[in-house]
Amino acid sequence: MNIFSKAFLSVGFLAALSLPVFADNLVILHTNDTHSQIDPNDKNMGGVLRRKVVIDSVRANNRNTILIDAGDAVQGTMFFNLYGGEVEYKMLDLLGYDMAILGNHDFDNGSEALADLLKKSNTRWISTNYDLTGGPLDGLFEPYAIYEFDGKKIGFIGINLRPHGMIADGNYNGVEYLDGIKAANATAWHLRHNEKADMVIAISHLGYSGKPAPKDLDLARQSEDIDIIIGGHSHTYINPSDSAKAYVENAAGRPVLIAQVGKQGMNVGLIDINLDDLTHTYSTIAVDSRLDSRTSPDLAAVLVPYRHGVDSLMQIKVAESAGNFENFEPGLINFVSDFAFDMGRKLNGGKPVDLAFMNKGSLRRSLPEGDVTLGMIMMMQPFNNYLEVIDVKGKDLLEAFDVMAMRGGDGVSANVDATMKDKKCTSVKINGKNIDPTKTYRLVTIDYLANGGDYMEPLASAPKIARSHQVVYKDLLDYLANDMKGQKINPSNTRRMHD
Repeated sequence: MNIFSKAFLSVGFLAALSLPVFADNLVILHTNDTHSQIDPNDKNMGGVLRRKVVIDSVRANNRNTILIDAGDAVQGTMFFNLYGGEVEYKMLDLLGYDMAILGNHDFDNGSEALADLLKKSNTRWISTNYDLTGGPLDGLFEPYAIYEFDGKKIGFIGINLRPHGMIADGNYNGVEYLDGIKAANATAWHLRHNEKADMVIAISHLGYSGKPAPKDLDLARQSEDIDIIIGGHSHTYINPSDSAKAYVENAAGRPVLIAQVGKQGMNVGLIDINLDDLTHTYSTIAVDSRLDSRTSPDLAAVLVPYRHGVDSLMQIKVAESAGNFENFEPGLINFVSDFAFDMGRKLNGGKPVDLAFMNKGSLRRSLPEGDVTLGMIMMMQPFNNYLEVIDVKGKDLLEAFDVMAMRGGDGVSANVDATMKDKKCTSVKINGKNIDPTKTYRLVTIDYLANGGDYMEPLASAPKIARSHQVVYKDLLDYLANDMKGQKINPSNTRRMHD
């Protein structure tokens, strides 16, 4: 199957995949937060070869098809560690993405490196609420896009999150954030009334719900001219059957569809719009092994030079695990938090630190029972973060615990016990004692959090005492080879921040 053309796949095959055929409707296919998952993940879901089967199948049987990504196509596997985004953006082109917006992780190597990649991209990049004037990304984005299908004009806007507190300082040079709600509403009004768009669709990387605002729920509730929101960032899988979650009433009393399909390319979203009356339905397509027999050898060939470097690292054993530890369960975040605590003593000149923090969002894969490879550790902790020792006042430490409670708790060292209620901490004990707001505590964490990232503003002004000379996964490899030599990875599964 040639990757540069639309291959015909029979209607019978589409039916077998439960893919609809609405030749005269507008079909929007969408993904979000695929996070460098070029190959299937450790649950054998996703992968760009399989995703292309879905895309080509729908396109071949629906003449009005548009393909959209809602941000964070990069970061999370060794493809990004080794090749810096080249593979992921090339795949957006070769899969034929019509439009995309940026996620926060697109900035992980800085706006200058991002600009170099996007200059080679054939995808149409949209940003409504980033002013990029004079910066590295200037001229690479449009504030909105309009497409016409069978006489109906469909307008698209792209709404990005506030960089401060989420993207590391220095990585978003040349980006000025504009209020997401105001920019969305003003541009949607312009599209509806000046450009005479029949529908307005927002592509968003705000996240579905929660704090800090705005989120997709806020955008929907405060809008009048937006009909559909295609979201990302929060890795939320919005089940089409959950109408209470998928449809939200806007300021004019009309329902707005919010669609999001989780993470790692495990699903593709499909929004079917009847171009006669503009009614629409929402469904999702699982990207799994049933697609393997139809994958494109041409696309596979493009990946061969990149795959060699990735596969070689997956063969080098560095440790052994006593069990299967999922990255969404307490065990792994406990393990990396205790590792940070132990490494903190070394960074602190052999003297103990008081506690350690690690954010659960830094865990990008699970570990299997048995052999653990170099590649697995790199993928589990893929970010360019460094362990850092800081001194934090007790009152600021308590505020930091509340930030972690707001997102359901993060990783803390074994000597910490925190009780949460209504997304706040009601009790925090270190070595069995309540935190003293007037005391200074020595904390080890990653520099991203220490600098206020992930909304950890209470840590941002803390004096820095020491910093590792190498990124976290390299410290972790040293820890496994030396401190844990001969031991299996076998962390406690007890929740240390709990209800």
